[in-house]
Amino acid sequence: MLTELHQDSLTSHSRASSIREQALFHLLLGELMATRWQQGRHDIEVLKSEVDRGGYDIVLEANGILRHIQLKSTFSGSAVRHVTINTRLLEKPSGCVIWLEVNQQTLTLERYFWFGGQPGERLPDLGSKVSRHSRGDSTGQKLERPMHRDLGKACFERIDSADDLLARLFG
Repeated sequence: MLTELHQDSLTSHSRASSIREQALFHLLLGELMATRWQQGRHDIEVLKSEVDRGGYDIVLEANGILRHIQLKSTFSGSAVRHVTINTRLLEKPSGCVIWLEVNQQTLTLERYFWFGGQPGERLPDLGSKVSRHSRGDSTGQKLERPMHRDLGKACFERIDSADDLLARLFG
């Protein structure tokens, strides 16, 4: 029974991945904005990218700092140990990556992982491990994605609270 429940959950995540992605986007924004409110700060602005060409998903601005953010997510306990980062993010001022670990059943945000520089600084080097497509071509070969790099979880810093994440983002 537990295996069937687990399989049903994975199937629904696969079938509704764009809905899950939007839910996580809104959950993160809600948490950041509520935390900012509790800090007595009401100066956060949110811009959302309509296309995934520039290497970022959202842009947040507060404290005079503009952050282009690529969002990644995995389930808590997942075996995933790396994510694919678009190299165009390196061109953005204060680019960064936020990796969310979420509860598979409830989508509750459980942990944040951070990769980025100080406010006002560019994204650190992404390394040289070129990503590959997840699906093979007609011959089964998984071709390289020259504009993407694989970045291991060890490169990310664990952030324990929305307060700490906001400090990373905006000082």
